This record gives sequence, structure tokens and C-alpha cells, in this order.
Amino acid sequence: MLASDEVGAEPALRILYQDESCAVVDKPSGVIVHRGWANDDRDLLRMTRDALGRYVYPIHRLDRGASGAVLFGLNEQAARELNRGFAEGVTGKRYLALTRGHPPEHGLIDNPVPRAPGEPRVPAQTEYFRIGTFERYALVVALPKTGRLHQIRRHLKHVSCPLIGDVRYGKGEHNRWFREHYGFERLALHAAALRFVHPVTGLPVTVRSPLTGSFANCLEALSLSIPAQAAIAADFSE
Repeated sequence: MLASDEVGAEPALRILYQDESCAVVDKPSGVIVHRGWANDDRDLLRMTRDALGRYVYPIHRLDRGASGAVLFGLNEQAARELNRGFAEGVTGKRYLALTRGHPPEHGLIDNPVPRAPGEPRVPAQTEYFRIGTFERYALVVALPKTGRLHQIRRHLKHVSCPLIGDVRYGKGEHNRWFREHYGFERLALHAAALRFVHPVTGLPVTVRSPLTGSFANCLEALSLSIPAQAAIAADFSE
């Protein structure tokens, strides 16, 4: 069952991985992970709970406009172990981002950002690889080493390559151009792959989230779908 990624559409939830301890679901763009300070009619936590028919524990977040893999624990012990993996940095996350501007082929952005709204800046690092270009735009793989508020968006802006579709940190003229030419009305950020240590077996689990909808269509039009698919399929380095 494929999920729509269009803002305002009612998405069908896609389960990417599930066992007795944890699940990974494919968050559609435009959906928050859980209510927090927002008051949306739907959120990923409740959608996942309803789809699985049980209480679930969100382990991490994605920005509302982003799409892709989100991990949930299915009991308290599993959630505790999974949260420990995130805190200790043993969980791997790979994102695809479409930027205005060409960053260097490879780099490590080391620039403090807030952990949450209104909080002081704390250390934050994102490694990135440029894997394709189209005119003045670039497809980037981002590997966050820390998990801060809007980290990838802030960091790519820090190197003068903001994300397409980013109304906070991006450029309105480029966002409008993509809406008009490609029908692209979302944030160009996708959590493409996730690797975590299983809370029971202790073995690594890798889950991938294929691109669908307007992001996939846009990259196809820009002749960037092949490097995007290769990045999603790639193994995590040790």
C-alpha cells in the first residue's frame, strides 16, 4: 500500500518493517510524528498505533515536511534499548536532500544548532555527499551524526545550499519555480534508510524507504532518480 506524499492528502500508512519489538513506518510529507505543540487532526504516532492495533513508542522525529523511515518501539523495554542506541550514536540515518546550489563533493558540517525551540545551541555534525546535479541544483546524501532541531536543513543552509521547498531556511523564488514546473509542493528531504541495533537480538537491522510521489517524479524529471535509488540501496559503512 503506497502512501501519498502530498500536503493535504489523506495518506495510507506503509509499514516498512515490523516484529514483536519494533516497527518502522514510512512517514508521508506533511504529517507530524506526534502532536507536541501542534494540534493536527492526524499524526504519525496515532496512525501507527491504529494500523498496528497496539500502543507504540516513537524513538525519533522527522520534520513535518520530510518523508521516510521512522522507528517505533512496541513495548517499554524495546523503546528503552532503541533510545539508548540513538543516544550512543550507534543508529545510522541516511537522508536524501535536493538543494539550491552545489556543495563540495563531500564534507562534514560542524556547526552548533538548538536541540529544541528556544534552547541554547549545542554541538551538531552532518556528513554529506553530493551525488548528482541538475543546472544550479544538487542531490545530496546527508548523514547526521547528531539529532538536533532542523539539523540537516540548518546545516545545508550554513554551506549556502538550502533545501528546495524549505519555507523557513530556503529561497522562495526557487521553491516557487519547483511548484510551477514540477508540481513539487513539499520539503525536499527524505529519510531514505535507517540502521539500528535490534533491542532483543542485538543484531543490526537496516530498513529502506523507497521514494514515491512528487519527490520521485521530480528527481526523474531532473535525471537524478538513478543516483537517488543507488543511495537508498547502499549499505551503511561501519
